[in-house]
Amino acid sequence: MNSSAPTAPIALITGASGGIGYALSHELAQRGYHTLLVARSTDKLEALAKELRSQYKTEATVIACDLGAPTSAVELVKHLQVKKLAVDVLVNNAGFGYLGDFAASDWPTQASMLQVNISTLVQLTQLILPQMLERKSGKILNVGSTGSFSPVPTMAVYAATKAFVLSFSEALASELEGRGVTITALCPGATQTGFAERANAEGTLLFKFSNLPCRLKPWPAWA
Repeated sequence: MNSSAPTAPIALITGASGGIGYALSHELAQRGYHTLLVARSTDKLEALAKELRSQYKTEATVIACDLGAPTSAVELVKHLQVKKLAVDVLVNNAGFGYLGDFAASDWPTQASMLQVNISTLVQLTQLILPQMLERKSGKILNVGSTGSFSPVPTMAVYAATKAFVLSFSEALASELEGRGVTITALCPGATQTGFAERANAEGTLLFKFSNLPCRLKPWPAWA
């Protein structure tokens, strides 16, 4: 990557290697954004970056990072500071679910879900938001779920994390009104991504009969 500061606006997308994050990366690149692609899978990110550069003639930067690590948000923002990259659009998309009885579930999985879906999202927002407020310009998209609106038995922790994302986003939107920075919550239903496979939910009726592809048109007004 060229060491000089890019002239294009910068969008950071977490969970960019697949699903909704992948689609959002394409949409933002198509609109001329320099995309910062964040996820664990370097190979998938490199392939996506190559696609974006080829199709839209814009810069795409790969940042391999495990957002399940408690220090990931701090380390990610330090990397941005070293590279002198100021984020104009933050997409907090990374997240995962788990299907099963809560009492029988293992704690490491639930703890990792809480870290990725809530803690890293909140900390990354808190670390990047002050820069946006200083510039009086910026956009943050937090990806929730239709599970944000109601408890979901057998996905108790996942739905609770997404309820948090929606509540957090609505509160911030009120706090930031008139200050040049917008907060938006995207709450999709069952979509054709890798979510169901990781959550062990492929056989459920919700995903078995879902035919909603991962396409995002018309594009939300905030972009």
